[in-house]
Amino acid sequence: MKFALCIEYDGSKFFGWQIQKGSPTVQGEVERAISSVADEKVAVNCAGRTDTGVHACGQIAHFQTNRQRSAYSWMMGANTALPEGISVLWAHPVNESFHARFSAQSRSYRYVILNRKVRPAYLARRVSWFHQSLNEAAMSEASDHLLGKHDFSAFRSSHCSSKEPVKTVEHIAIQRKGDWIWLDIRADGFLHHMVRNIVGTLLLVGRGERDAKWVREVLLAKDRTNAGVTASADGLYLVKVKYPRKYSLPKTPEACRYW
Repeated sequence: MKFALCIEYDGSKFFGWQIQKGSPTVQGEVERAISSVADEKVAVNCAGRTDTGVHACGQIAHFQTNRQRSAYSWMMGANTALPEGISVLWAHPVNESFHARFSAQSRSYRYVILNRKVRPAYLARRVSWFHQSLNEAAMSEASDHLLGKHDFSAFRSSHCSSKEPVKTVEHIAIQRKGDWIWLDIRADGFLHHMVRNIVGTLLLVGRGERDAKWVREVLLAKDRTNAGVTASADGLYLVKVKYPRKYSLPKTPEACRYW
């Protein structure tokens, strides 16, 4: 049988999603937990391989096994075996055509910024902190230039292995409430560090060092050296992955939506 999983995790406790020898990773812990329930070695594939320090409210993964267990048993059994910082929110049976990565239609991320003079205490490593005043209206205006289908080479990491730099940003929005600023972005796919590089670029606009139109110039130049620095992983959350209705997946909890 094949099952899909919805997983949330605190990325500050792990060296990213993908298994690394000698380092704790989300994939490694989830595979260990699912394998303990199955009583056999099970591989787990995800929708998006998050980096060290990046969090998730709605990561989707899948696994396949011959062992017969109910969806509830997979969820509860895995959670019993998982360490603090990772939880399986639901398990759901899917047909053979489902693939957590290749069946996805879009992915949504949220970047959370605490914009105040004083550094965070209990939220350290869970949000990004900027003590300089930020103009979220200017950042929002600048972000509009990124909507649509573009070559996002200017915002990709030098270590990006993607063969295709063209992505379609379906939605991008920046909002503020008090000291909190958050960026929401949805696209059909993302390049390595794309969201964090976009945030780092928009922060230059927010600080008044660049104007909103400059972001379009950066995009069209397709040169990473023209963009801003890579923003911290601390504030980045994978919040949702969208799939075709035919898979009838449960809804992803919107925990990250309440910042």
